[in-house]
Amino acid sequence: MYEERSFSDKTWLVLKGLVMGAANKVPGVSGGMVAFVAGFYEEFIYSLQKINGKAFKLLINGRFKSFWQYINGPFLGLLILGMVISYFSVSKLLDYLLVHYELYVWSAFFGMIIGSIYYVGKGFGQWSKRYMAFLFLGILAGVSISFLEPAGENDNLLFVFFCGIIGVSGMTLPGLSGSFILILLGNYVLLLVDAVNALYDTLAEWFQGDFSFTENAERVRLLKILVVFSIGSMVGLVTLSHFLGYLLKHYKKTTFAVIIGFITGSLGVVWPWKHKQMGLDSDGEEIIAGYQRYFPDLSSGDTWIAIFFILFGIGIVLALDVYHKKSIRNG
Repeated sequence: MYEERSFSDKTWLVLKGLVMGAANKVPGVSGGMVAFVAGFYEEFIYSLQKINGKAFKLLINGRFKSFWQYINGPFLGLLILGMVISYFSVSKLLDYLLVHYELYVWSAFFGMIIGSIYYVGKGFGQWSKRYMAFLFLGILAGVSISFLEPAGENDNLLFVFFCGIIGVSGMTLPGLSGSFILILLGNYVLLLVDAVNALYDTLAEWFQGDFSFTENAERVRLLKILVVFSIGSMVGLVTLSHFLGYLLKHYKKTTFAVIIGFITGSLGVVWPWKHKQMGLDSDGEEIIAGYQRYFPDLSSGDTWIAIFFILFGIGIVLALDVYHKKSIRNG
């Protein structure tokens, strides 16, 4: 049985969901990292593990209260509420900021990841040769992924379902960005921009009593893609949580060593000073084909503003650390 949460804790949980949802949409940033740094990663994984045969049996038998308690519904519900709100608010703001202030946004996230490495690493304990080896493997995997070349867009529904399973990895694996994986698979714009915007526009029309979208073939196609992607994400979320739950139970420090390595390796993806390399997919649509990274010009004012945002990002994570310690002291 999980402990009852105060109103303040519930509010913070929704806000954490907001941040997780926003982080999942930014290439190179992991929502799982937010959960890891904010101190609720293990509860998140173990709660998802409860979505199993027993849970469905309770649901089918109409024992809704028992089902809700069994899956830690108050926790998951508030977290998912924050994520849903994020997709229609914070993520929209992030889209705007990435277009107009891209360098500063990347800088803030870069700082947050540096802060996360410090935050997670300081509580690890003694580093044996074995754990150092797994740390190195995590770094190697993170760096290798960051330098892969993106594929072209593919709207085949079976592939979209697969994208859902893989793309949700950022929710459960700190340091592995689901949105960046979708860029590598070629479907980031299709699934996290076009499809989400189609849903947003459809809901806006729906509330106005306008149902003409049913006659819009392109809108229907995008909504169908979003449904399949969402189903794939749910399947991936539950499947990965069971696997990670097993690892955390039997190989906790080893798993944490790999996660710290992943987070460190992901710094290459979020390096603020980079140029987009654009290309064309099979349909002639412009897509991101990669990034060209460069060292910043220290004589530029923009560079020093970016450095400020890196420090700001580090400060956000350290502030979360202070808040977490204060919460523990206050019980």
